[in-house]
This record gives sequence, C-alpha cells and structure tokens, in this order.
Amino acid sequence: MNTPLKLFTPVKVGAYELPNRIVMAPLTRNRAAQGNVPHELNALYYTQRASAGLIITEATQVSPQGLGYPNTPGIHSPEQIEGWKRVTDAVHQQGGRIFMQLWHVGRISHPSLQPNGELPVAPSAIAPDGMASTFTGEQPYVVPRALETAEIPQIVEQYRQGAKNALEAGFDGVEIHSANGYLLDQFLHDGSNQRTDQYGGSIENRARLLMEVTEAVTSVWGADKVGVRLSPSGTFGTMYDSNLQALFDYVVAELNRFNLAYLHLVEPRVQGNVTIEDDGTGLGSKHFRPIYQGIIIAAGGYTRELGEEVLETGEADLIAYGRLFIANPDLPERFARNAPLNPYDRNTFYGGDAKGYVDYPFLEKTAA
Repeated sequence: MNTPLKLFTPVKVGAYELPNRIVMAPLTRNRAAQGNVPHELNALYYTQRASAGLIITEATQVSPQGLGYPNTPGIHSPEQIEGWKRVTDAVHQQGGRIFMQLWHVGRISHPSLQPNGELPVAPSAIAPDGMASTFTGEQPYVVPRALETAEIPQIVEQYRQGAKNALEAGFDGVEIHSANGYLLDQFLHDGSNQRTDQYGGSIENRARLLMEVTEAVTSVWGADKVGVRLSPSGTFGTMYDSNLQALFDYVVAELNRFNLAYLHLVEPRVQGNVTIEDDGTGLGSKHFRPIYQGIIIAAGGYTRELGEEVLETGEADLIAYGRLFIANPDLPERFARNAPLNPYDRNTFYGGDAKGYVDYPFLEKTAA
C-alpha cells in the first residue's frame, strides 16, 4: 500500500484545520475592474482553485496611496468590499478557505497612480532602480517622498482598516505583505531606510513598523487568523541590507511573540516571478526553521517532488505554489494523480481578460 503524500495530510494552521498542505500563493494578475473593484471573473478564477488547502489572494492595497500597478484590487472602498464578498462567497460555496494579502507598495509606484498625482511615499527619499507600470506604459520610478514620523500611525491605521474591511468582506483571515520590496520591506532594509527617527537606524527600529502593523491587524482578527510574508533573500525593488541575516533572524524571532497562524517565506531561488539557481547561501525556510516556533509556508519554484521533500524534512509545514496554480486550477488533483501539468503562459500573467486567467483546462477536459 502506497504511503500518502505529506502534501495531502491535514494540518492545523492557526484557527483552521486544512485538508491539505497545498497553498495557492498570492499572485498579482492586474484584472480588477474600474475603481480597483473585484468582479465576477475574479470570483471564477479563485473558485476554480478552491481545492487548495488555503488560497492567499493577490496583493490588495489597503489605501489609494498603496496602489502601485494598474488594475490591482483594493480593500478600502465599499465597492471593493462588495466585490470581494462575491469572491469569498463563491470560494466558500466550494468548501475553500481564503486569506487576503494586505499591501502597500510604498515607493514601487508612480505619481500617475497616486491620489492627486502626489509622490509615492517611502521610508526615505531613495528611488528604486527600474520602471514603474502605469496606465500609459512603463515610466521611470521617481524619487519618493519620505514619510514624516507623524504620518506613520496613519500607515498603521490603513492596515488596521484594511483588516477590518477584509473581515467585512468575508475572508477567513489575512496575510501582511512584508516582502518583495514593498513598503514594509522597504522599512526593514537599510538600503532603502536611512531614517534617523525611531523607525530607522537599528534593526529593532527598522522592524518597528512591521511589528506595529502586526499588532494592529491581529487586534482586528486575532493572531490565529493572521500570517506574515517575508522575502529575506529578495532583491526585487532594489532591496539590499548591510547584514541580511542579522536583520531577518531578528524579525523572524520577534514574530514568534504574536503566535501567528503562519510565517510565509519566499525562498532564495525565486526573484520576482523567475526561478534562479539557489547556491545554498540564501535565507529560506531551512535557515529559519530553528528560529521560528510556528507554522511555516515555503514558496518559490516548488515542484510536487520538491515540495514533498521539504515537508518530509520538516523545514516547512505547507508549500505555496504560484505559477503552477495559474495554469492548473485543479493542481491538488493533478498532484494526487501525478498527472501532467498544463504549461503556463507568461504573456497572460499580468492584465488582460479571461485568456490565461480562467480558461486553463481541468484534468477531465484534458483527458477527454
């Protein structure tokens, strides 16, 4: 008799008993309607993937200021809350569980996307390298405006209100996006944070905003329905630090005190949406397992076999799949049968319509 894959064993994650350890990773798809409102096509997309042990939504901005890309959904208006209710209702009808990823992009934006054409905000007035995605094509990033110390409680409040709105929209929990070069990540790294107040300088100071946001969000949801995502080896958005290991060892150890539902780690082998060779020196789940006392979700270029291997070693408790879930809405069933996978089409990752979004075939249709 074959031993069942660990991927398909139940696991308790915070308040929930999940039926499997296959997580749908948060995936920006740029398909919200006018006003950054989720709509029926988005509901279909998530419902198709409801067999995941847990769905984590695409990053969702907590305020108009948090917007960094065209057509990404928000969670700060009544219309957005109603749009997300369609999604959560549809997923729940299929027996799925869905967390919202709360997002503020910080400097990874452009004045054309900001309220009244204002400058994007950041810990310090340092522009990232590269180009911003705007409604008129790519434009160079601008030098952002450094947040005043007195403004930072407003940022925390944006996350708190976003968490409240997600609760109203019917989600099962929320994930705080502190990865991939966005605002909370910008505060963590000394390459982007050169402040001299209580939010800059020492590692403890640079981690302060993340801890305050985590306090705010857990005060709304309870810690057992909140996760945090980190990308300790990520360089997207011109992220770098003079002592990465010391920084993230501190952050991960500090997060222990919240008793969160989970810690979600992006592995070193992924930069942006591209898998690279991991030379073993990066900071991933293997490094943080002895430091973090709770549930770890590992993400980044995993296959069925590699995910199973990591679960067996105990380095992580769940595996998040991104690109494979884009192309395979029934990914858990395909893994269970060890069936062939649909190839994904990068050309349809960001923006567009149903093509490359809700038209990937399920196994039965492929077999027929």
